[in-house]
Amino acid sequence: MRFKTLSEWLRWQESLHPEEIELGLARVGEVFARLCPESLPFTVVTVAGTNGKGSSIAALEAMLLAGGYRVGAYTSPHLLRYNERIRLDGAPVSDSALVEAFERVDQVRADISLTYFEFGTLAALCIFADVMPEIVLLEVGLGGRLDAVNIVDPDVALITAIGIDHTAWLGEDRETIAGEKAGIMRPGGPVVCSDPLPPATIVDRADKLAAPLYRLGREFDYRLHGDSWDWQCTVAPQQTLVDLPRPVPGGEHQYRNLAGALMVVSLLREHFSLDQAKIGAGLARMVLPGRMQSIPGDPPLLLDVAHNPDGVEQLARALCTEPVAGRNWAVIGMMADKDLYGTLQPILAQIAGWFPVALPEIPRAASAASLAAVLGELGATSVRPCSHMSQALEQVRAVADPGDRIVIFGSFYTVAEALSQTL
Repeated sequence: MRFKTLSEWLRWQESLHPEEIELGLARVGEVFARLCPESLPFTVVTVAGTNGKGSSIAALEAMLLAGGYRVGAYTSPHLLRYNERIRLDGAPVSDSALVEAFERVDQVRADISLTYFEFGTLAALCIFADVMPEIVLLEVGLGGRLDAVNIVDPDVALITAIGIDHTAWLGEDRETIAGEKAGIMRPGGPVVCSDPLPPATIVDRADKLAAPLYRLGREFDYRLHGDSWDWQCTVAPQQTLVDLPRPVPGGEHQYRNLAGALMVVSLLREHFSLDQAKIGAGLARMVLPGRMQSIPGDPPLLLDVAHNPDGVEQLARALCTEPVAGRNWAVIGMMADKDLYGTLQPILAQIAGWFPVALPEIPRAASAASLAAVLGELGATSVRPCSHMSQALEQVRAVADPGDRIVIFGSFYTVAEALSQTL
C-alpha cells in the first residue's frame, strides 16, 4: 500500500496531476473501465447546475432515507472532513474505506495521471460498487459534459439553477454554461430542470436526444402558503402533494430545489415509492451544513457558501425575508478568480459593516486588502480587513449589538474556517 492514512493519500493526490482542474473523460474513463468493467448495480441520479446542487441532493437523500431505501451520495467540496464527500445512508464513510478505495484506484491506474477530484470520484464509485446501495446521487463538480462524474450514465438527470461562474472553463454566458451542464443528459433519459428560466441550450439538447424534459413552471410547479407548500406535476406521471412542511431556511429559491427533487422522486416512483408521509418526514429532517446555517448566539451567526452573483443575490433576498431587529455585519472571504464586484454588489445595501478576511492556507484566495479595495470601490464605508478568521470573528463581535446578525459567506473555505472555530 502506497500510504496508510487518509491525510497522506490526500496530500499526495493534491500534487499528483500537473493541473488542479483538467476537464475531460478520457483518462478517468479508462481507469473507471478497469475498476468497474461491469455495469453499476444501482439507480443513478446525476445533478448539475451552478447553484442548488447540494440542496437538491440533500433533499433527495433525506426523502429516500425516510422511505427506507439504501442511499449513496457523492458531493463536493467538503466543509470540515473529506469523508463528508462520500455518504452511505446519510453517514460519511470511514477513513479506512477511503484508504482502501484509493489504493484500488492507484493499482489500476498504472501510469494514468488523475486530478484530486478524479481520484475522489473513482474512489466513491468503487465504494458504491462494493456496498451496492439501491440508489446513488452524484453531484457534478464543474460543468457537466467533461466532468469526471459524467463517466456514469444517469437514470435521471437533474439540472438546477444556471448562473455565471467558472467562466474560464465553462464560458461567459448562461447559454454556453448551460450547454456544458446539459452534457449530463442521455438519449431518451428523463431530465428535470429546476431553473425557472432555463437557457435554450438545455431545451435544444433535450430535443436532440429525445430526452423527456420536466421544467419548473411548466411540467411541474410549487406554491407556498402559510407554513406549508404544495407541489404538482401536470404531465405523466401526474401527482399532487399538498401541505408539505417548510423546513428550509434561505428564501424561496430553496423551494425550487425541493420542487426539482420531488420531480425526480416522482419519475423514480415505480422503483422508489414514497408516499406523502415519507416525503414530509424526509424534508423535515433535511440538513445541509453551510447553506443558510444558523448558529445561535448573541449575536447569531448565519453561514452560507454563496460565492457567485446569483448565489449572493439569493442570500441578500433571504436577509430581507428573514430580517433581524438590528443590523447585518459581514465576514467575507473569496477566491481571487471569482467575479468579486458582481458577487458583492447584490448584498451591499444589506450590510452595515464588512470584515474581509484572508485565507492564508488557500493559494487561490483573494487577500483581505484586495477584497477591501473592491468593497471600497463599490461604496462600502465601514471595511476592516482581517488577517485571519479568528481576528475577524473577534472584531465583528466587538461591534455587533444585541439583535444584530453576523453573516459569513464567500466560499466553502470561508464557511469551513468559521465552522471550525465556532462548533
